[in-house]
Formats: sequence, C-alpha cells, structure tokens
Amino acid sequence: MAKEILTTQNIILKQKPETKWEAIERVGGMLVNSGYVTPKYLDGMKEREEKFTTYIGNGIAIPHGVNEYKNEIMETGLVIVQYPDGVDFGKGNTAYIVIGIAGKGDEHLEILTKIALTVQDKGNVERLRFAETAREILSIIEEGVM
Repeated sequence: MAKEILTTQNIILKQKPETKWEAIERVGGMLVNSGYVTPKYLDGMKEREEKFTTYIGNGIAIPHGVNEYKNEIMETGLVIVQYPDGVDFGKGNTAYIVIGIAGKGDEHLEILTKIALTVQDKGNVERLRFAETAREILSIIEEGVM
C-alpha cells in the first residue's frame, strides 16, 4: 500500500543548528524511520553530497541518494526539517529548510522540479523558514508540489 509522500509527522520545526552532515543524517534517518528507504540509502545521500552539494539556493538543500542506491528506495517520500538559524552547506550557502527526498523510478525528478519551482520564490522560502506549524509547511509545499 502506497504511503503519502509528505505528512505532518515527517516535518520537524525549529531544529537547532547542526552541521550539514548531521542534517543529512537527520533527514536520512527520518526517511528510514518512515519506511521510505532502507538504512543503506543514507550512504547514497552522503555520496551525493561528497560529489555535488545538494544546496539548491534560496536557503534550501535537498539531500537525496545517488542513482546507485535507487534500489534502496521502498516508497516515494519527503521529509522536511526547518532550521530557522540555518545549516552551513559550505561556500557561504546556508540552508534554512532541508528536504530529504526518495523517489521510486523517475518520480524524484518530478518532485524535485516542483519543489524547485515552489522555493524559487523567496517569499515561499521565508514562509517555510518561519512557519509555526507542520500543517503550515505542508500547505506551502502542497501549493507548489501536489
């Protein structure tokens, strides 16, 4: 039975600052705990970050695994962690919203595109950064993604 791609249970608000590696571990662990991926998928997420940053601009990072780990994805899913004070993703790039993503087949490309369109609007990023409830974040994401 397919799961919902994003639920309020998969959104963490007001997370204290941590390193980008800790943030990647956090969202990867959330993907695992929600049943979207196997624990091995985290290795693919770290490998992706080592090769190319997953910081996409406008205060957003979207960690996800390299293609070699796609078989570790059990269901398409998203998790979101809000960092009001930011996470340093290197080279002066600060992420305020870190979105872990796992997509079956080519679904991740479609989801990434929709998220990118949503967060290219700095107003949406500010709304996400300072949202007070998981429902508020879910609504902002659903406006642009679903």
